[in-house]
Amino acid sequence: TASCYKSQRWHTTSEKFYIEACDHGSTDVLTIDRVSMEMTLTVRRDIPPSAVTQPICGVMGTIRLVAGMYLVVITKKKKVGDLLGHAVWKALDFDVISYKKTVLHLTDNQMQDNKAFLSMMNSVLHTDGFYFATDYDLTHTLQRLANTSPEFQEMSLLERADQRFVWNGHLLREFIAQYHSVITMKSCCINGKVFEWNIISRRSCFRAGVRYYVRGIDSEGHAANFVETEQIVQYNGSKASFVQTRGSIPFYWSQRPNLKYKPKPQISKTINHMDGFQRHFDSQIILYGRQVILNLINQKGSEKPLELAFDKMVTSLGNSMIKYVAFDFHKECSRMRWHRLQILVDMVAEMQDEFGYFLVDVDGKVLLQQEGTFRSNCMDCLDRTNVIQSLLARRSLQSQLQRMGVLHMGQQIEDQADFEKIYKNAWADNANACAKQYAGTGALKTDFTRTGKRTQWGLLMDGWNSMIRYYKNNFSDGFRQDSIDLFLGNYAVDEADLTTPLREPKDWKFLTLPIIMVVAFSMCIICLLMAGDTWTETLAYVLFWGTASVVTAGVILFNGRDFVDAPKLVQKEKLD
Repeated sequence: TASCYKSQRWHTTSEKFYIEACDHGSTDVLTIDRVSMEMTLTVRRDIPPSAVTQPICGVMGTIRLVAGMYLVVITKKKKVGDLLGHAVWKALDFDVISYKKTVLHLTDNQMQDNKAFLSMMNSVLHTDGFYFATDYDLTHTLQRLANTSPEFQEMSLLERADQRFVWNGHLLREFIAQYHSVITMKSCCINGKVFEWNIISRRSCFRAGVRYYVRGIDSEGHAANFVETEQIVQYNGSKASFVQTRGSIPFYWSQRPNLKYKPKPQISKTINHMDGFQRHFDSQIILYGRQVILNLINQKGSEKPLELAFDKMVTSLGNSMIKYVAFDFHKECSRMRWHRLQILVDMVAEMQDEFGYFLVDVDGKVLLQQEGTFRSNCMDCLDRTNVIQSLLARRSLQSQLQRMGVLHMGQQIEDQADFEKIYKNAWADNANACAKQYAGTGALKTDFTRTGKRTQWGLLMDGWNSMIRYYKNNFSDGFRQDSIDLFLGNYAVDEADLTTPLREPKDWKFLTLPIIMVVAFSMCIICLLMAGDTWTETLAYVLFWGTASVVTAGVILFNGRDFVDAPKLVQKEKLD
């Protein structure tokens, strides 16, 4: 694999691309033949003077679309901070460049499809959350990095990266890896002592997708919306970290959008759930040690069957390394009783003390290891989950800062007003970023995370975000799911194919019924505004057109799945 360079230049001629490393003392140039697509390592003097040159910040990789191969480069980046002395960057802007000099060889339909695929690529690239480092492995926790062999340390960053969190793995050839995540880095001060405090949320690219189209697990045991969140503290050379995970309820279930505000979850009746369920937890135990499941979904209504099934499967598995805790978040905190979250924190306090956290002293000696993790979930693993994770992380941080000597005995983090504000806002930002990547909007309940209490304004903002989510989940998430599947290689474009799944014709109902409903509703309003000669005539017209619009709306809702924006690239069976 190629080395990771801090700055690069991209040179273009009609035959070749040249990617030049600009680091001090480096002469490496990666040459890409635009016709044969062959890559070779050359030196700076091989770049023709006639080449058009522009600076770039990195290379994401290559992808094949209808028009042929494309190169994906980072054109703008922002430094978010230093982690253990290593610069961490956020990729802000990108360019997707065709190897071919023209698209005139394509038919009109192929041009439209190629344009749609390019739009999908840009949709994923501009979803907030691509981070990278050129000399540090962001994919691993501090504890995993401390427990590695000398051979591991000799490997390149790409070879040793945790593939769950390398989002451009499909695009990579010899290029630097990008991580889809959320990174918050703050320099903080308590009692005059300055320490570094970071949150890194690493989003898995296995079973990746959007809210209603990707639920549960796949046959390998990968859970939808799986995120590993690590909180890191550095003070006077000592380092501490606390890791939590979140992920969809790990068996086979789906919740397809159908125009209803909250589609009913469906548990598969045909698949053996225990195989995937066991694979999921076997891998979690290997990676993280003992597991405490915090299931925060409702224990009544449409969510109840999921809670019962989850409880039953944990019992059937009979693994002493797994403990199941169900906490009906909405019931316990109803009527703004948010102080009742302390019930759950107190319930798991002893287990959290047993798990501990990872701690390294100034000499690099490991003093403590984290023995297990909390695996939290709600339905989306977003809003309720983030609130609970922030409370558990604060409890761990309290212990870490006391051990490091930042907090005095008897002092509480909650009483440190300046830091508490930083802490709450950082966790709310973490919630928003995770939610935008999965649900399409910012998180709900962030007023509690930011202020420690529920507010009327927060309720109004939750209502607004819920409306935006409803629209996106029903009318734009199919495109977002297709974009992710294309980017991750779950769907591969074949240049030889004259047609793509994008060209599937719509059912007649999709075009006809909405027009009928709009016309009927409009006529109903017109009849009300322009009264007839008699009130009975007016009433008859209003009843007729009103009934027509209501009946049509009912038919549309009954056939809701035909009207939502569904994914086209990957077959539905693979998503269920």
